[in-house]
Amino acid sequence: MAKKNGSESKKKGPARVATPPTENWTDEPQEHDYPAAASYLGLVCEQAQVQSLVRALKAASLERHLAKDLLRASGLALLPVDNAHVASDLAKVTQDEKLSPVLLVRGDIGRGLPLTIADGYHRVCASYHLDENAAIPCHLVDRGREGGAAPGVRAGSSVSARSPGGPVTVN
Repeated sequence: MAKKNGSESKKKGPARVATPPTENWTDEPQEHDYPAAASYLGLVCEQAQVQSLVRALKAASLERHLAKDLLRASGLALLPVDNAHVASDLAKVTQDEKLSPVLLVRGDIGRGLPLTIADGYHRVCASYHLDENAAIPCHLVDRGREGGAAPGVRAGSSVSARSPGGPVTVN
């Protein structure tokens, strides 16, 4: 064998890369996810619409969307792995605990309204850190067309930007 700096050089095989853990998901959102979604939605739309959206979220069927698409459509920033809630969800994944599907309200590109992550923003970010192409289970509903403000936008305003804390609106 060839010598390198006085020691034998050994031929190495392909480098072994640790396989990142993959998340496991429950079949349906947990019951406590719906009040959490209602709490958030209550900040961005009228109570009647909150009740309607939560009823629709409970009745919605499970579908899957890529982590990267959910973040892009929502306009929200990817939270870092050291965010307490993201870290907690990542720890659950490494302990093989199941995560709850996320609850979403569809955006409206024609009106400039982003996707609303009513519950599960931290789970989306954790999943993205593991694999941006991960298919995340979710319940997705359309926002009401009854003329009230859509989630994330006050009536008479337009969206100018989104921040991790939610939408920024201007009159």
